Amino acid sequence: MTPQLIVTVLVLAPLLGAIVAGLFGRRIGNVASQAVTTGLLFLACALAWTTFASVIWGGWGHFTVELAPFINVGAFHSDWAIRIDSLSAVMLIVVTSVSALVHLYSWGYMADDDSRPRFFAYLSLFTFAMLALVTAADFMQLFFGWEGVGLASYLLIGFWYKKPTASAAAIKAFVVNRVGDFGFALGIMTTFWMFGSVRFADIFPAVAAHAGQTWTFAGHYWAAMDLACSLLFVGAMGKSAQFFLHTWLPDAMEGPTPVSALIHAATMVTAGVYMVCLLSPMFEYAPVARQIVTGVGAVTALFAATVGLAQNDIKRVIAYSTCSQLGYMFIAAGVGAYQGAMFHLFTHAFFKALLFLGAGSVIMGMHHEQDMRNMGALWKKLPITYVVMLIGTIAITGVGLPGLELGFAGFYSKDAIIDAAFAAGSHNNSTAYFAFVISVIAAGLTSFYSWRLIFMTFHGHAKWGAAAATHGVHGDAEPSHDAHAHDDHAHDDHGHGHDHTPHESPWVMLLPLLALAVGAVFAGKVFVEQFVGEGRAEFWRGAIFNGASNHVLDNLHVLPAWVVWAPLTVTAIGFVLAWYVYIAKEGMGAAIAARRGPLWTFLYNKWFFDELYDATFVRGAKALGDLFWKGGDQRLIDGLGPNGVAAVSALIGRRTGKMQTGYVYHYAFVMLLGVAGLLSFALYAWSK
Repeated sequence: MTPQLIVTVLVLAPLLGAIVAGLFGRRIGNVASQAVTTGLLFLACALAWTTFASVIWGGWGHFTVELAPFINVGAFHSDWAIRIDSLSAVMLIVVTSVSALVHLYSWGYMADDDSRPRFFAYLSLFTFAMLALVTAADFMQLFFGWEGVGLASYLLIGFWYKKPTASAAAIKAFVVNRVGDFGFALGIMTTFWMFGSVRFADIFPAVAAHAGQTWTFAGHYWAAMDLACSLLFVGAMGKSAQFFLHTWLPDAMEGPTPVSALIHAATMVTAGVYMVCLLSPMFEYAPVARQIVTGVGAVTALFAATVGLAQNDIKRVIAYSTCSQLGYMFIAAGVGAYQGAMFHLFTHAFFKALLFLGAGSVIMGMHHEQDMRNMGALWKKLPITYVVMLIGTIAITGVGLPGLELGFAGFYSKDAIIDAAFAAGSHNNSTAYFAFVISVIAAGLTSFYSWRLIFMTFHGHAKWGAAAATHGVHGDAEPSHDAHAHDDHAHDDHGHGHDHTPHESPWVMLLPLLALAVGAVFAGKVFVEQFVGEGRAEFWRGAIFNGASNHVLDNLHVLPAWVVWAPLTVTAIGFVLAWYVYIAKEGMGAAIAARRGPLWTFLYNKWFFDELYDATFVRGAKALGDLFWKGGDQRLIDGLGPNGVAAVSALIGRRTGKMQTGYVYHYAFVMLLGVAGLLSFALYAWSK
């Protein structure tokens, strides 16, 4: 097979699986639908790793496969093409590897659901849209994939559509992302206005020539490059759940747990990070936009980490962890360490998908219980799940020894981001220095809430006896958010007469966990030199652009010792505090929650963003709609228009109708009056 044929089959294989399962799933059955979609995903995964190895170490190089014309209107030209370079090759293995394992995992997790063909069709459709996004050769195909993953995520989050909260969460995700996509579309328009093209091959070489271009508006001159990049980043804020546009991500946990692992851990939410790194030639000439990216990323990392401290739903804790880690990636991109952002995206895919799927294994083993306050002492009942989640926790907290350069995956990528922020901040970049401080604090918080999850779930006293059987919770209860426990199609064994003892998941679910655990351990050590080390120039081969003055990654080897050791120090502090609160003084956390202090309430309610948005945007939009509807449409337009004319006509009709008495002599009298009037007029006219 030629390279062109390999990558074409790679991208289109998931689409074929989605068509087969989506259109013929009921006819061929559940098992056949699962087999077709999963088999094609593993084929795509194998081809993706072949492509990655051939592009990085083989002789393929970078190339583009032109498939078909897409849009040709006047000077606007867009072709359907597949762009292969080091950047897209990395994303190909991330997307297909996680998606293939999620497909396999779903054989066990969705075993009792009658709508499996629809579910697997949605998974494959999402994977195709994501592959179209990461191989886009121009902005239009990028936008196609961008909206495609948005549609697929809407379908997957609301998969259990009979549950009102699932449908509401799907709509919320769709609407919030449309807000971001509005800015994204404006950014694409601005880029086309600047360069006269949407093709990356035309835009990137011309960036330097347009660096000083301005746009005049309201009497001010705006840097066009900063404007375009800032608008494009608004789209990234929505897709990657950054501060202000983050509210959809935790609610998206209403979807099945495999969806959380595929969409909200390793693929869709990283699309914004990928887009910023892809557009590094533009962002390098947009200093204001990069400051915005850095600042938003830092605030997001801190915000999500603080909220994760007080959540009790096991999936929501991991969801806020995802939000925080995405903030780290944007910090790296904002300070110019795009390679560091992609490195953390790469390692994060393994350990975050591992944590989400591990949480799904816990939920299955606990008979669809998600509240960590109803768990405890599960390590003996779910030993394999416990070990892999322990690996994922060590990886996400970045445990490693800086001097020996030995640790799990997160150690290499997260520390590289923190170090890059300090290196950029030391060159009079106050925003980068702010990001460094925030990233260190967030590292400590990450350690605390990650180990809190482990201790509450797997250690301490068992709380899953009678409490689990009756759906009881302890302390300040939060309702379960996993629709799988309540959907009509789900197998719910909470009823009387069932054994509620926790149990380990089937091997079809455990094998993907073990595979992801390998990546969580070794992905950082194996690829650190290629992504951010001495071999990065040969690895990336120009797929990521760094300006002549951008030496952030070159300065990582000359940092003060306290900077290098700061992440490990705060991580250790977070671990010790979590152990003290949830193991040594078990019950201390519940006592703090029971007091409902202002800080705990603030964090438990997620900084009250949902309430704030409801009071301003939701109710404000409703009030504005009522004003235009009841005041403008009904009273003004209808009142003075159709309804007003109709009312006058009816009134005249009623008054006129009273004159129709039905008596002949009345009509004769009126006719006599008419004749007299006409004669009088004729005599008057004749006399003149």
